[in-house]
Amino acid sequence: MTRADAAAWLLGRDRYLILTHRRPDGDTVGSAAALCRALRALGKSAHVLKNPEVTEKYLPLLSGLTVDAPQAGQTVISVDVASKNMLPDRFAALLPAIELRLDHHAGESFTPLELVDPEMGACGELIWDLLNLWGLKMDRKIAEALYTAVSTDTGCFRYANTTAHTFTVAAACAQAGGDLFSINQAIFETTSLAKLRLSGYAAEHIRRSQGGKIAVFPLPKAVETALEATEDDLENVSGLPRSLPGVALAATLRENPGGSVKVSLRAAPGYDAAAICRNFGGGGHRGAAGATLKMSLEAATQAMEQAMAEAL
Repeated sequence: MTRADAAAWLLGRDRYLILTHRRPDGDTVGSAAALCRALRALGKSAHVLKNPEVTEKYLPLLSGLTVDAPQAGQTVISVDVASKNMLPDRFAALLPAIELRLDHHAGESFTPLELVDPEMGACGELIWDLLNLWGLKMDRKIAEALYTAVSTDTGCFRYANTTAHTFTVAAACAQAGGDLFSINQAIFETTSLAKLRLSGYAAEHIRRSQGGKIAVFPLPKAVETALEATEDDLENVSGLPRSLPGVALAATLRENPGGSVKVSLRAAPGYDAAAICRNFGGGGHRGAAGATLKMSLEAATQAMEQAMAEAL
């Protein structure tokens, strides 16, 4: 769909239920919150389905917007969900009901309709475009939700996916009265002792190869537990191996309950993280992608190292 198609489609329906992805980040939560508030401003009924994995950092964005369970007859849409495997397990039953996917990942098509633009640095940029097509003026809460979306997915405007359009959205959020300083302070300038300890562990256990172009960080669940690291502490852990000089491809691997491993892959310009993750049934965009591997942490680490080396 084009943006105009999606805007018209959303105007023509009602009773929205918005889904976010597993291990929700600022983009999926911020985009869902902003879209929900925008639809309500248009006179629609709209809710975000409660995702128990949302961390304390992002919960305030969803205040007054969530429902515990779906209801019959709702129009179900997803935001920032690149593949069906990214849906939380408790949302899996809703997969056949999802009518529209709004995303910036050129991932798996799993819905009848989709508005996907891989050129956008964040899904929040698409939501802002829809607001403009509707002629809606942002209030402070929408602005803060959208700023959270675009700033987190671009690493506070440092990553290669940042464009002029990203800055235009951020500027609009400032003009709408969003408290951007407080958001930046909470997300990018505040850390915890657990996160500092995690950085120390990473320094000792990141595996480098291919002359330093590949960096892989396997993180056992037992270490997360021992460090008392929360999901807030772990949200940007994928940035640790990428921060080393000369790294072109960086992967962080975390153990999931049930024996699988979640991979977060980051790629420097000129490389394609999504193409690598598609080998394992995952997806994303060129700069950042993910996949779930049903194998041990060590086996998954070796498989990713091999796939990354072949990509070089």
